[in-house]
Amino acid sequence: MTAYTAIVTVRLKAGVLDPEAETTKRALERLEFDLQALRSADRFEIDLDADSEQAAERRADEMAERLLANPTIHDYEVEVRRR
Repeated sequence: MTAYTAIVTVRLKAGVLDPEAETTKRALERLEFDLQALRSADRFEIDLDADSEQAAERRADEMAERLLANPTIHDYEVEVRRR
């Protein structure tokens, strides 16, 4: 077994209201930052042992599908790094 870190980034799908991002965007604009758009995201870093990078990615993908993301309103991506 090899040690990996899986990074799962979860974002709201396009068209889903993102009040956290809207509030932050308005605050940044008040600070005179010119923005076209801003989206919020959750990032999960999962340390796990697996037989291969592909196995680690499959496990992290299953975690995202079953708990970390709601497929109705979220998109997610998984990145795996060897530790």
